[in-house]
Amino acid sequence: MSPLFRRKADPRERLVTLVRKPGCHLCDDARLVVEKVCGELGVSWEQKDITEDRALHDQYWEQIPVVLIDGEQHTFWRVNEERLRRALTD
Repeated sequence: MSPLFRRKADPRERLVTLVRKPGCHLCDDARLVVEKVCGELGVSWEQKDITEDRALHDQYWEQIPVVLIDGEQHTFWRVNEERLRRALTD
């Protein structure tokens, strides 16, 4: 189907994943943004700790924190509230 005719995704059907590690101040900042935006939009979100998942560690250890939307990388290091909101509603 052409992207022009694709149904707009309901934000409540999305999943945001915050990939983080303990003791990371950028991760704490990212969590606040993800929590706020997802809470306002009714989007489910989860956290994953790279110290508990070898595959995530190997893939993302230099980019922590990383935000995934539906399993696809959205951003890393700093999370922009408006950009995240747009990605979840467009």
